[in-house]
Amino acid sequence: MTIRQLINLGRRTRKPIRPFTSVQALSTAVATAPDASLPSPPPPTAMIYDRLAESVKEKLKKLEHPDPRFLKYNSPHPAVHSHTDILSAPLTRVTTLPNGLRIATESTLASTTATVGVFIDAGSRFESDESNGTAHFLEHMIFKGTERRNARELEEEIENMGGHLNAYTSREQTTYYAKVMDKDVPRALDILSDILQNSRFDEQRIIRERDVILREMEEVEGQTEEVIFDHLHATAFQYTPLGRTILGPAENVKSIGKEHLRNYISTHYTAPRTVVVASGAVKHEDVVEEVKKLFTKLSPNPTTTSELVAKEPAIFTAQRMLDDDIPLAQFAVAFEGASWTDPDSIALMVMQSMLGSWNKNAGGGKHMGNYSPCYILMVLSDSTEDFTFHRMHLLDLNLLCSSELAQRVGINEIAESMMAFNTNYKDTGLFGVYAVAKPDCLDDLAYAIMYEITKLCYRVSEADVVRARNQLKSSLLLHIDGTSPVAEDIGRQLLTYGRRIPYAELFARIDAVDASTVKRVANRFIFDRDVAISAVGPIQGLPDYNWFRRRTYWLRY
Repeated sequence: MTIRQLINLGRRTRKPIRPFTSVQALSTAVATAPDASLPSPPPPTAMIYDRLAESVKEKLKKLEHPDPRFLKYNSPHPAVHSHTDILSAPLTRVTTLPNGLRIATESTLASTTATVGVFIDAGSRFESDESNGTAHFLEHMIFKGTERRNARELEEEIENMGGHLNAYTSREQTTYYAKVMDKDVPRALDILSDILQNSRFDEQRIIRERDVILREMEEVEGQTEEVIFDHLHATAFQYTPLGRTILGPAENVKSIGKEHLRNYISTHYTAPRTVVVASGAVKHEDVVEEVKKLFTKLSPNPTTTSELVAKEPAIFTAQRMLDDDIPLAQFAVAFEGASWTDPDSIALMVMQSMLGSWNKNAGGGKHMGNYSPCYILMVLSDSTEDFTFHRMHLLDLNLLCSSELAQRVGINEIAESMMAFNTNYKDTGLFGVYAVAKPDCLDDLAYAIMYEITKLCYRVSEADVVRARNQLKSSLLLHIDGTSPVAEDIGRQLLTYGRRIPYAELFARIDAVDASTVKRVANRFIFDRDVAISAVGPIQGLPDYNWFRRRTYWLRY
């Protein structure tokens, strides 16, 4: 009896157990509850291509409507910005002496360092076939002793003041500059005037430096990018001075002597073709007084480089040069570009930014193209709590910001790297793309490059132009960060334009470039124009010249 009562009591207090199937149905219902924010999957009967298309559409929709947390820093869509801030840039003052020597300064009195340099409108372009290489040889010999200082004393004087003395030679310009503390500016000017006017050119030093230059030539031959562009100039401007290399042939280097160097100085290192530049902690009046006292031996020969260029103008010719001896194929495709003073040179700079650059080894994945202002501003605005979020959205941002050519190359993995270039000279230029790729990707890469270049003649997006303008302006401002880049910018512009173009004016010229301007300039320089091609490596898969020439225009009906 007692046992029955206990069993009945246990039955009355036991909780009801729900069937397992009902629990499963409830959980399934919760999991499949409709959510407006989630995309509806394609039906099971859809083809695989339809599924991929739906996936791409959803990704594009995310890019068009980015997370609002990201938009509080900057918009991924390009926009025109005000340039009021750059109107307060320091003034560039220029003084011309009676002998034609120009002195230009930009004072930043808050700085404690300064860069002084001598920029000469002379380079390998103004040599003959017999003297090719003299300008570069002179750059080496200029530091090997003067009438007042031998080479050791010159090095010790620069090192004792904690300065930096250097030089470089290009096809149209030669530069000697020193970076020193503000109190050492007069001594730096004294050293520069001494090496340019009183160099001794000792025969033993010439023999020793000749071996150094020959070894340098061997090192340059191993730098494929240098070789490519030397070949490209030899191809595009063959039988003209611009087609010669800066270092010159080995035969010329072995024969250059003291008289060649002195003749080159007396002919090309003249006062009207020279600009003395100082930037940083300098005062214009003080620099002018020092230059008047020191630079007294420069030749007043009035011959200008424009007259020399008119005698031997650069003529663009189309040809192809090949060389097979490296594992990766490298090639450059170039059209004739604009000169420094051509009104369309600014538009070509914008077009170069539109084509962009890409490198497989750079961080950021396949969609990483050239850095854009929106990406730069995002990095500068990073805070600790949102850093992970920014890294997470880096790929999506660069898909919006990189050029279409960079996207095509990166997503399809048809190149190791690519870079658009735009080189200007006094009467001509080169505009094109340089790329490195595996041998089996050359055909696809060549098609992508020619398609995107020729597309500039037909179809240009205003958003792409605005984005390219912003990228160009950002790169120009980032380039002049420091006294040495500022001095180089002043010297180059005075030699090429005859004046320093204010950045407010330069940015106004850039902003004047729109989609119609790009198409007009592309039709002038690209549409149905000859191309120059230089290639090295295993380039058996690279299309021939006629293939490239045919794709400088589209047949559209």
